Amino acid sequence: MPHTENETPDSLVSRGMKTRREVLGEEYVDAAMASTTDFDADFQHFISATAWAGVWSRAGLSRRDRSLITITQLASLGYQDELALHLRASANTGLSRGEIKEALLHVAVYAGVPAANIAFKIAKQVFAEMAPPSAT
Repeated sequence: MPHTENETPDSLVSRGMKTRREVLGEEYVDAAMASTTDFDADFQHFISATAWAGVWSRAGLSRRDRSLITITQLASLGYQDELALHLRASANTGLSRGEIKEALLHVAVYAGVPAANIAFKIAKQVFAEMAPPSAT
C-alpha cells in the first residue's frame, strides 16, 4: 500500500509496525520495542514508517520477493546480524532454504566469494537453530 497524502506519521508507524511484526515476528519486535530508549525511539519510528510502511508494505513486490532481495543485499554488504534476522524471518515470508541457497550463490558471483562464504556460514547456523522445514 503506497503512502497517501492523508496518512499521518502515526498511521505510517502503525502500518509499518503491523508489517514488521508479520515479517520479523511478534517476539522479535516486542523485544526491540521493549529495549527502545529515548536515544533510539526516533530511529525506531523512522524504520517503522520508512522501511516497513514505506517499502515493505508496498504492493509492487511480494513479501517473498522483498525478503529475497533483502537477504542478498545484507549478505552482499556484510551486515551479519541483520542477515541472520532476515534469514529467520524467511519462515514468515515464504522463502525456501533452496531459494536462499540459490540467492547466496548469486551473491558469490556478483558481490564476491568472501561475502557469500560468511552468508552461507550464518545461514547454516540460523537454519540449525530453526525447526526443520516442513515437508510439502
